[in-house]
Amino acid sequence: MRRYLALVAVAAVLAGCGATGSPATEPPATVPPVTTTSATTSAPVPSAPATTSTTPAPGTRPPPWLGTRVLPVTEAGFGVQRPTPRALRERRFTLPDTMPELPGTGFASRIADPAPAAVIARSTWAPGCPVAATDLAWIRLTFWGFDDRRHTGELLVNSAAATDLVAVFRSLYDDRFPIEQMRITTKAEQTAPPTGDGNDTGSFNCRPVRGATTYSQHAYGLAVDVNPFQNPYQKGSLVLPELAGSYTDRTWKRPGMILPDGPVVRAFTAIGWTWGGTWRSLKDLQHFSRSGG
Repeated sequence: MRRYLALVAVAAVLAGCGATGSPATEPPATVPPVTTTSATTSAPVPSAPATTSTTPAPGTRPPPWLGTRVLPVTEAGFGVQRPTPRALRERRFTLPDTMPELPGTGFASRIADPAPAAVIARSTWAPGCPVAATDLAWIRLTFWGFDDRRHTGELLVNSAAATDLVAVFRSLYDDRFPIEQMRITTKAEQTAPPTGDGNDTGSFNCRPVRGATTYSQHAYGLAVDVNPFQNPYQKGSLVLPELAGSYTDRTWKRPGMILPDGPVVRAFTAIGWTWGGTWRSLKDLQHFSRSGG
């Protein structure tokens, strides 16, 4: 099945939070040998409820054009803002996993610290990034999908935060908070043309803060973006991803949204991380970081 890209073409020079590109199209990653691991399990997952309907509910399947409609680029370097397509106004599908399924029936995780060289090679890390490759850890973990099923994803994070982030996603799994996709950003995505419909949950991305020359906390592996489409970046009239304008209405509560009193904020607050939804000059509703930036 088709995978899709997730990041905007200008991410490398103007990137901030908010996936504006298309979801992944690359094949499932090969899992390299791991010498340092940890694992956790929890209660078994109940089977998904049976359904007799042959017509999927609106928003429960990705539209066939997802990730393929390239947007014109503005002088600022972003895609042109467009209304949210009807098929994405109540977005609640989970894309195929890019990782082999972890064993078991409940929450599970594996930490490889430091991350294997093969994982670093397919990430955005390069010499000159503000964190050494040996200071990054590779996490594989299970997450709960919008399809009410168990999925397996991956994160590349700062080694100092790996254990805490496993605790965060264990909590989200237990709360059945749905996630569309979880994987590592690639270099190709940093220069991909914007489609404005990406929705990848991820952490490490060696890039500067949007509109600045200083590095983002993502470049240290100390920030995580969760469901960017349901939780867009907002600054003035700019919304990223560009097609996610419908989700700026936070009074219309839909699956996958991060709410001030919800499980995602509680889980990250428990490890001392700050939510971008509390910022004053802009709102980065998907973004959590250890430093608050």
